[in-house]
Amino acid sequence: MDIIGIICEYNPFHNGHLYHIKKIKEKYPNSLLIAVINGYFLERGEISILSKENKTKIALENGIDIVIELPFFFGSQSADIFADAAIYLLNALKVNKIIFGSESNNIKEMENIALKQLNENFDKDIISELKLGFNYPTTLNKLLNSNIKTPNDLLGISYIKSIKKYNFDIQYESIKRTNNYHDIKSNDNIISATNIRNKIKNNIDIKKYVPKNILKLIENINENKLFELIKYKIITEDNLEQYLTVDEGIENRLKKEIYNSNNLDEFIKNVKTKRYTYNKIKRMLIHILIGLTKDNRNKIKNPTYLKILGFNKIGQKYLSDIKKDVALDFKPQKNDLVYSYELKSLEVYNIITNQKYNFDKLNKPIKK
Repeated sequence: MDIIGIICEYNPFHNGHLYHIKKIKEKYPNSLLIAVINGYFLERGEISILSKENKTKIALENGIDIVIELPFFFGSQSADIFADAAIYLLNALKVNKIIFGSESNNIKEMENIALKQLNENFDKDIISELKLGFNYPTTLNKLLNSNIKTPNDLLGISYIKSIKKYNFDIQYESIKRTNNYHDIKSNDNIISATNIRNKIKNNIDIKKYVPKNILKLIENINENKLFELIKYKIITEDNLEQYLTVDEGIENRLKKEIYNSNNLDEFIKNVKTKRYTYNKIKRMLIHILIGLTKDNRNKIKNPTYLKILGFNKIGQKYLSDIKKDVALDFKPQKNDLVYSYELKSLEVYNIITNQKYNFDKLNKPIKK
């Protein structure tokens, strides 16, 4: 039996995600699917419009056998760190294959790029180019001489790179995406999560694009409250540079522009530079808000526990069969640093959604 891993954020879960699962089931009908799901604050600095608890329930209702957590500590960082942690956790559960969505569906080209990036001189070349004032995506395309620059392809490259780096015995496949991540106008049956979130923001009905039980679960993110929390943290914090991704004097720009901005989007645009992209700034602000420091990030390189968020009967039996061979604990220790950040992210999420979720505190998997 194939044990197949899916890495996802489900912001929100939509018809494209359902298509992804169905395609895997069609090709591997006897497989067991494990989804590692990012929680409240996502890889590109977005805030999830579905709670972690509801993502877990939705995944189990739509063909996933086991759902595990990608902790905020790793899931809110750049693609490579995001991918490293996700692959590390899936490998711990004996996954032998991952299948991800891809714009190009050119798995060979993605593999070639991943191998180039693993070259020992590549990081030095990256640093040299960044010093010239270019941002990371531009630098990457220049050094690789590649046209692959779409979000899911880039994540796919990071997944492959992680597998190669750790020498894990995991195969990788891609499923061609049927939509463009950057398209926010399409009205096809399958559209991107970005398009869906944009339609929600503009009060456009999205029931065509998501399974029917999703609509009632979508959270209202209070952008004004979020901005006020970030504003307070920036104004009152004397040492902003202690936080992850606050580098090269950007803290001075943050301190200055917070007084010149009336909302979060305006603030990000005011801070944005050639080197600091929109997504990088969003990610940075979340690190400041939750308090993820460089010192703490340097203390931990890999996940310290493997938290099971939910499972069905098939998943439960599989977990029971392999439990003794899994090196990571299935529940975090109370004083675990990674877990402490998970609880912080939960509290902030509750504030900006006006909810009272306590899923992370209970540590009880959802059973289907």
